[in-house]
Amino acid sequence: MKRKASPSKQTSSLKKPKVEVPEYHETPSIREADGSTQWPAPQVQMDQARDFIKRAVESNEKVLIVPDKDADGLSSGAILRHTLSLMGLAYEKIDVHVLSKGNSIHTEEERQKMAAYQPSYVFVLDQGSRPGPPVINGLEPKHALIIDHHHADEDSFPEGSLHVTACHSPPVATSSLLTYLLCAPLHPDVQSRCDWLCVVGTHGDLGSTIKWLPPFPDMKECLKKHTKKALNLVVSLVNAPRRTATYDVRSAWDALCDVTEPAAVCKDRRLLAAREEVNAEVERVTHTAPKFSLDGRVAVFRITSPAQVHPVIATRWAGHLQSKALEIVLVANDGYLEDKVNFSCRIARCARGNDPPVNIIESLKAYASVEPSVTDAGEGEPAIETEEIPLLERLGENFARGHVQASGGIVSTELFEELMRNMQVGVKPAKKDGEESSPVKKKKGVIDAGQKNSLMNYFGKPDKATASG
Repeated sequence: MKRKASPSKQTSSLKKPKVEVPEYHETPSIREADGSTQWPAPQVQMDQARDFIKRAVESNEKVLIVPDKDADGLSSGAILRHTLSLMGLAYEKIDVHVLSKGNSIHTEEERQKMAAYQPSYVFVLDQGSRPGPPVINGLEPKHALIIDHHHADEDSFPEGSLHVTACHSPPVATSSLLTYLLCAPLHPDVQSRCDWLCVVGTHGDLGSTIKWLPPFPDMKECLKKHTKKALNLVVSLVNAPRRTATYDVRSAWDALCDVTEPAAVCKDRRLLAAREEVNAEVERVTHTAPKFSLDGRVAVFRITSPAQVHPVIATRWAGHLQSKALEIVLVANDGYLEDKVNFSCRIARCARGNDPPVNIIESLKAYASVEPSVTDAGEGEPAIETEEIPLLERLGENFARGHVQASGGIVSTELFEELMRNMQVGVKPAKKDGEESSPVKKKKGVIDAGQKNSLMNYFGKPDKATASG
């Protein structure tokens, strides 16, 4: 008599359905009025930005570059600095300002520091955009240019500034790719001098699996000359200093700008030490188990670290966690800035093919807009009264910043806890009539918002850390 295969073996032989993620470069583009592809930004903005660069060089006056702190922002700044020099502006006329930890270009402290350079022209790269006063008080109108790709409305820019943004021209280019394509026609040597910087910045934001196919420029020669391995190592090393507790972004800028070949960056001792420091910190906090929002759409990890490792952990777990409802991985760090919570969100890989697509910014704002004013605090806890002013308004301008696919923010600890109550993080779903007391066992490796036991399959085992991204 033949034996039938046991149910457990039959189940284990079934493979998890593969999540089909569209290639980034295949994202449908939009058209200009004349029928041409609007990429990497609206043509009118590209023309205006190139004219701005030419005016800055022809003025022969002081220029200030203010790049963001990551591989994309620093590469953008380096590409622009090389371009200005190639076009004839002396290096001594070009200053670079790196923001302090936790600050933005809109804080009064940074505005005063930028004004101290007494520039005639200012370039702000990859910093995100929002409305406000002029970048620097007293600066001539239209003497500040914002080069960016973060989500922004047409009026989301400082007063008197010009802008070129890739955020509404899919597939959205990184700031370094936008800057490279902006500058390449301005001097024949920009391409050979800056192609590797473009790759470093783009891989820093979009990952190393991005395909350099149209509409992206052809980078075969660059990847062959410098090797993909070396360029990705540069991404990891340049990102490391800004994640350390000392926030030594200047060393990353110097390492990137003082060389013409990526091989030299790979040998920088300060960057190598910073990466080791960050890897150790990631490993220390990465195995924290998440709690889920009541609707199961958000997995929330709470960590405490003086290092900026929350984006790394968010990216890591977004590629691993799976459930039918899961859309967003949120990692909150209450140890980075005093009395603040810095948090990063990424779209879970299992939700990247959703239709309609997941929009993290809209989702965060929706949770912050939950009504009524009395929020359920969870089983056995009293309901909590909220302020009359809506939570979304109280969270301020540093909430839900960035991209629709990769957002985050900096908010007070008190307001973040209120947001968690709105999301009902950790609240167990009510049992349906007739449901058994113990949950049905799920397939191995699949995380369910209502299932606690299977979480330790993920968070009880060490995993090799990485500081890139």
